[in-house]
Amino acid sequence: MAAAELKSLGAGRFQVRGELGFETVKALLVSSQASFQESSQLEIDLAGITHGDSAGLALLIEWLRIAERDGKVLRYVGIPEQLRSLARISDVEDVLPLN
Repeated sequence: MAAAELKSLGAGRFQVRGELGFETVKALLVSSQASFQESSQLEIDLAGITHGDSAGLALLIEWLRIAERDGKVLRYVGIPEQLRSLARISDVEDVLPLN
């Protein structure tokens, strides 16, 4: 069974570990709602992702939409090449704040 974890590193910094896919994104979205309320600036480290698919990419877009709605600044760091390539071929690379 696929597993993923969103871990708070404090001061609006988070780390995602595990598989970012169809089996895990719903739970991550639910758990992130309360976690993201603590800060106006969010940084999400994606270097710990072992697998990502289109559902994972959709989650990154949804997190960005939620942050914008709530007036927060969000950026992603450490994005794996697999997700970066998927964002590129899906023509959403320019939409996501990728570093």
